[in-house]
Amino acid sequence: MSSFRPTAADGVQPAGTPEVEKSSSTTPEFPDEVVTNAYVRFISLPGLDGEIALITLDNGLDHTRPSTFGPGGLAALNTALDEIEAHTPAVKAIAVTGKPFIFAVGADLSGVARITSRDQGLEVARLGHAAFARLRNASVPTFAFVNGAAMGGGVEIGLHCDYRTISSGAAALALPEVFLGLVPGWGGTWLLPNLIGADGAVKVIIENALNQNKMLKPKEYLGLGIGDALFEPADFLERSLEWAAGVLRGDVTVSRPEVDRGQAWDDAVARGRAFADGKVHGASPSPYRALELIAAAKTSTFEEGTAAEDEALADLIMGDELRAGLYSFDLVQKRAKRPVGVPDRSLARKVTKVGVVGAGLMAGQLALLFARKLEVPVVLTDLDQARLDKGVGYVHGEIDKLLERRRVSPDKANRLKALVTGSLTKDAFADADFVIEAVFEELGVKQQVFADVEAVVSPECILATNTSSLSITEMASKLQHPERVVGFHFFNPVAVLPLLEIVRAEKTDDASLATAFAVGKTLGKSCVLVKDAPAFVVNRLLTRFLGEVTKSIDEGTEFLDADRALEPLGLPMSPLLLLQLVGPAIALHVSETLHGAYPDRFYVSENMRKVVEAGKTAFLDWSTGAPQVDAEVAALYGPRNGGPTVDEIRERALAALAEEIRLMLDEGVVAAAQDIDLCMILGAGWPFHLGGITPYLDRVGVSEKVTGQRFLAPGVASVPA
Repeated sequence: MSSFRPTAADGVQPAGTPEVEKSSSTTPEFPDEVVTNAYVRFISLPGLDGEIALITLDNGLDHTRPSTFGPGGLAALNTALDEIEAHTPAVKAIAVTGKPFIFAVGADLSGVARITSRDQGLEVARLGHAAFARLRNASVPTFAFVNGAAMGGGVEIGLHCDYRTISSGAAALALPEVFLGLVPGWGGTWLLPNLIGADGAVKVIIENALNQNKMLKPKEYLGLGIGDALFEPADFLERSLEWAAGVLRGDVTVSRPEVDRGQAWDDAVARGRAFADGKVHGASPSPYRALELIAAAKTSTFEEGTAAEDEALADLIMGDELRAGLYSFDLVQKRAKRPVGVPDRSLARKVTKVGVVGAGLMAGQLALLFARKLEVPVVLTDLDQARLDKGVGYVHGEIDKLLERRRVSPDKANRLKALVTGSLTKDAFADADFVIEAVFEELGVKQQVFADVEAVVSPECILATNTSSLSITEMASKLQHPERVVGFHFFNPVAVLPLLEIVRAEKTDDASLATAFAVGKTLGKSCVLVKDAPAFVVNRLLTRFLGEVTKSIDEGTEFLDADRALEPLGLPMSPLLLLQLVGPAIALHVSETLHGAYPDRFYVSENMRKVVEAGKTAFLDWSTGAPQVDAEVAALYGPRNGGPTVDEIRERALAALAEEIRLMLDEGVVAAAQDIDLCMILGAGWPFHLGGITPYLDRVGVSEKVTGQRFLAPGVASVPA
């Protein structure tokens, strides 16, 4: 049986009172902290002489607001541990678990903005270490029952325990600090490598974090040796308690392989450094600080390791990269979910059938996405049966792959395939509520497509275009109902990249726009409202800065020198790799479109035109393992001599970005600089530590030099002055 005993965290004396917080003059106050309480139960189990003290971490809110640790939450944990210590010797073990679906997701990062000195950052680091170390140093065995999401400090509190069980339903497991510009600062860089070895620690702390914050699955958590036992969610706590009792009685034995402290440790750190170089090119300090800590953990004591973490955390908290990273996180978690300028959702019309004009690769990706997310009939059309069969076949084949990977059940796979059909005539769209075209990028072709579709659909049916650069207003200009035309610009690959630029043309009405946003949200996309302007946001900015790179090559700069000019930004890929991903033909077309609209700012490379005419799809040849300029491309460009230097190219590219962003904001292409940054993060994969792009331009002084003003107020994505 169990008994519940109130603690300070139960409201008798709320954790985080001024008396607790003022224990140090440098402790920052987080007045808006949602305190994670620590409730204690003392549980007696059969065959166990004594009780298990179970701490449940709970901030009093549902799973949409995960439990975090600020000064108040850490004080609550300390109070709970004080109560348990007072209950000895009856307590034979201490266990920690979380509220339904959530274990804990680490430090309360919303309070970082209130930290204005390195001493305050150092105190926050020490507060966490002091509280968590009480579990590691407890006089009885300690257990973490990881019942749900565990990230950052949530993983670290588990690492301080002697044993860990994991729920098979835990949806998010990670140490994401490096992704944001921090290091695991409450023991993770010492405890994890000393538990599972440096190789696994580098994977979790460096590689997963820099791979767009990749999560561990429960079986991976177990397989790496972080967890000791895996149980199903339905009876997770009961099974975990029984398992812990077995450990205490000696019925259950936990064995862990010896950690290799030889050359393998050093090799893992070297691999992590090479990986970080490839991802951020030295532009963000956090992965390198984390690697230094992992390297030192090979020989340092726990106390030395955590003291080093304190210093690293204090440095990084007072760095602009972290502030930009948290700004990025806020954009993705909040602004993306509440896009600015969207009409009232009550205006949105129901979508019960979708039409897709075209059956090529992009059309197939769109059809698959609509079918999976909306679960409504989706019909594709094309000019001949062969193309149509290929398009529908592609969608059905992708569904079969999902079935093979057990992402869908056999019944679900059959239902999805039944939803996706093809037709040679647009009459099949007669009862559609939403039709999107994905045909050749030529205005006249798209105008004709919409005219044909309008002849058969209802006046309320939304007509959407996936154009990447053409005017949607012109596309709709010859229709009887131009008010129902919207831009629906996806990014390739459609299933992976989360951004959807939703474009309002001059006559688009509120109901059509509201419907478009409702559909985008159901598709699982982060939607940004964009004015109808050439190339919208992402393509316009990428084309502008790539134009400076291609122009420098035309002027004689060596290809590889131009390609590394932007390395200090830590972008996800170099300019020439990006051109290869986009395709020279598409890049040329977009640059021509923008040059037509803004001839004084957008450059068209005649040498790139030669590359396209020659049928080349890449500038670089990787056949030898290292990048080399493709010989045929080099011949088309001719000898290299002169041209701007690497530094000059970078300066020109950054100045071009600053100028273009200011013009876009002045034109009202988006509501604010935050939308520019959100688009670059979600649509172009620009790193969190840049904050998109405007915080970086502000930080290095380019914004004011080029435009006479910052894009963001000081302290918004930087350390307060």
